[in-house]
Amino acid sequence: MKKLFLKTAVYAILILIALEVIVRVFHLAKDNPSRFVDKYKVEKWVPNQEGYSVTGNRRQNFSKFYINNSGYNSYREFTPSEEKIEIALVGDSFIEGFHQNYYNSIGKKIEKRLAGIEVYEYGYAGYDLADQLHLISVYKETFDKIDHIVLGLKFENDLLRDKYQVVQDRMHLESPLYKKARKIKLLVYTQNIGILQPLWKLAGRLMSIGKKRKKEPEKVITKEDIEAKHLTYIKNFKSLIDLYGYDKERFVFLLDTKITPQLFLDYLHDNSFKYIDMHPPLNASKLPTTLIYDRHWNNHGREIIAEIIADYIKE
Repeated sequence: MKKLFLKTAVYAILILIALEVIVRVFHLAKDNPSRFVDKYKVEKWVPNQEGYSVTGNRRQNFSKFYINNSGYNSYREFTPSEEKIEIALVGDSFIEGFHQNYYNSIGKKIEKRLAGIEVYEYGYAGYDLADQLHLISVYKETFDKIDHIVLGLKFENDLLRDKYQVVQDRMHLESPLYKKARKIKLLVYTQNIGILQPLWKLAGRLMSIGKKRKKEPEKVITKEDIEAKHLTYIKNFKSLIDLYGYDKERFVFLLDTKITPQLFLDYLHDNSFKYIDMHPPLNASKLPTTLIYDRHWNNHGREIIAEIIADYIKE
């Protein structure tokens, strides 16, 4: 029996080592760049990193990223000046573009449509409006040289707070434990494709054995609750604008009117905030505009986004 357990342990270790080698050789697991908070309390990626973003258990999406000197995924460095014409795209993972090769980004697609213009992509997964306006305010000298600034805005996600603070939950991913775990590519791969999720749930159930859990009655969300939430988000929007400033001549929001409350659209209109509506062209497309496994834009969707931004700049 002792020999059986010993052999089983040895074989298990060898199998795990073999799987780790397979995952690394075929690049099945994504690379995780390191993040940091700079001296202005802006969260971004550590500069000059490169690797591959992988999604799906069969490499459904495989793309290369490159973090430039400014800490963002981009094929170019950000060098704005008074002599050139530049566009800044500021936003979350949709602008960050880890789902596509960095040299075929939205910014690159816009530049192909607008000769002589440089596009800087300040995209970072999780950025909300507070992150975006804080970034622009603390790097005011840089952004003052940029001619057009496009800010991605999703009403339900990006107006949850009225001022900026570093999101500590994201920075916990840079703890020594998480860094060591990320070096085990097999662990990263199994986590990404959901194999470990049932195990975590089982562990949670085992931990709760013997504990009495009070079942909260399910709350019915009323129309008044939704209106109150929307008013709170608009109040947060006003607070952020007052706190960090907003140049209505150079700035424009990129949003989807289909998922944006009319109350907020009316507020933008009444107060002369410009926006680019991405819903009509995306909705009119006969081809899919998002990836199979999530709602991020695919290459066709990115072509459409680049087109509407380029058209806005031309006008």
